[in-house]
Amino acid sequence: MKNKMFTAAFIALTMIITGCAKQTAEIVIVNGKILTIDNQEPFTGGIAIKDGVIIAVGPDDQIKPYISKETRVIEAGGRLVIPGFNDAHVHFMPVDPDFIELRYVTDPAIIREKVKEQVGRSARGQLISGGHWDHELFAGSQWPTKELIDPVSQDNPVVLERVDGHSILVNSRVLEASGITARTPDPEGGEIVRDPVTGEPTGILKESAMSLVKYGDRKVKRSKEEEAERLHKGYLLALKQAAEYGVTSVQIPGEADFSAYKKLLDESLLTLRIDIGGKLTDNKSLLKKYEEQSKEFPLTGNWLRFGYLKGFMDGTLGSGTAMMYEPFTDDPSTSGLPQMSYEKLEKEVITADAMGFQIGIHAIGPKANTWILNAYQKAVEINGKRDSRHRSEHAQILIEQDIRRFGELGVIPSMQPTHCITDKAFAEKRIGTDRCRFAYAWKSLADNGARLAFGTDYPVEPLNPMEGLYAAVTRKDRKGEEGQGWFPEQKLSMEKAIEYYTLGSAYAQFMEDRKGMIKKGYLADIIILNADLLTIPENKIMSTKIDFTITGGKVIFERELSEK
Repeated sequence: MKNKMFTAAFIALTMIITGCAKQTAEIVIVNGKILTIDNQEPFTGGIAIKDGVIIAVGPDDQIKPYISKETRVIEAGGRLVIPGFNDAHVHFMPVDPDFIELRYVTDPAIIREKVKEQVGRSARGQLISGGHWDHELFAGSQWPTKELIDPVSQDNPVVLERVDGHSILVNSRVLEASGITARTPDPEGGEIVRDPVTGEPTGILKESAMSLVKYGDRKVKRSKEEEAERLHKGYLLALKQAAEYGVTSVQIPGEADFSAYKKLLDESLLTLRIDIGGKLTDNKSLLKKYEEQSKEFPLTGNWLRFGYLKGFMDGTLGSGTAMMYEPFTDDPSTSGLPQMSYEKLEKEVITADAMGFQIGIHAIGPKANTWILNAYQKAVEINGKRDSRHRSEHAQILIEQDIRRFGELGVIPSMQPTHCITDKAFAEKRIGTDRCRFAYAWKSLADNGARLAFGTDYPVEPLNPMEGLYAAVTRKDRKGEEGQGWFPEQKLSMEKAIEYYTLGSAYAQFMEDRKGMIKKGYLADIIILNADLLTIPENKIMSTKIDFTITGGKVIFERELSEK
């Protein structure tokens, strides 16, 4: 009897040592069309998950032995399974139920009505906020003015952001409270738009001019406790929205509230992996503060981490403030608004780089991108070469000579494909056809060795990654125009678009060793879709839904059967 027991124990031990024994998985996915983003095994059928990690990937017959009576088995039924989306540039924030949503509004009268409705629900003096309006969608592409909203908002300050976040429309109450008049000078890097006849402010403030705003006698209706509860619910709503879109990781450019996300993490309510950074600066005391934060939330972590330092070099194409080499075609009086001098840029980059920080700089126009590439190159010359993975946030319009420099310098183009299909409606009018040849040049950048990372720039663009994938593979407007798309030589395959939205984004945050692929040992961030993005017609891409979202080995979203 003792010999039999010894033999059984010896066999079990041998199986463990030799890897023959199978672990019991907590979740198993079978019968899937799994796009792994792993070149060693691009497609397979099954996945086994335990303790938040993928423990096996392979054909179903290799995965089924991991199933026990405690295992949740998800029958994929041939559906497409991919890594969770990782949004490399998103202004993730709590959902505000009082925010006036103006995305895709084509009639300015609707803006007036929405402001009127919100004023009716608000206390006298309370700030009315909203945004995502785009004057390019209005008849004649006319910028709105304070006269649009003044008649319905005499007793409330109103601030409405343009879709790119680089211009705002304010009412007369805000102008008065802020002391902005015809005699107020434009701040450096900003513009107070004025009536060409009277010289009076129109209500449009661009770039740094937005910082002049004061809200007057804004009133707060809620107690601190009520406001805290409202904010907490807003964060949970934002997390829920991300899960429904299959977004399992986000990278927030610049500063955000670490404490709010830490609270959610401590309460086991955080269902999204989050990187938060700081602002690019050469202020040593602020950089020391960031060093302490990076120790508290290190890159070795998997949930809440200190990311990169964010700077601004220019504005946007939509607001006519991107840095161009030549004046805008539709407004020869300007070639953009630099947000700092080159000397200041170089100093900030060299200082932050010397302390080991990763840097990402907002750069839309070609001149802005040249300047940041030059600054990154100078940092290498001064501080020495390292695996810095500095980034151009947006990298929208480039000159041909700079395309190869991204790969050579190891600078990551952190790009948002939907900007292409939004901006193409007015891009050639604004900068001419020739300068658009290397606009949103994903394919050219990749062909020249650049490592791309995709995101949305939400709330500038919708959070739904399906719109970005559609933009990347079609370069067509959302209505589905005829033809091959806008500068079709820059289109991507669907496989590559998904890769840049998963592994590419993971590389941009130094996590390609454990995230962005469906591979043994990688974090179990996985989504199952209701349609095969690799084979469906392009007009079906944006309507594709997520059936399951798994983050850290837990199902955080499952679409109701009635919706499938």
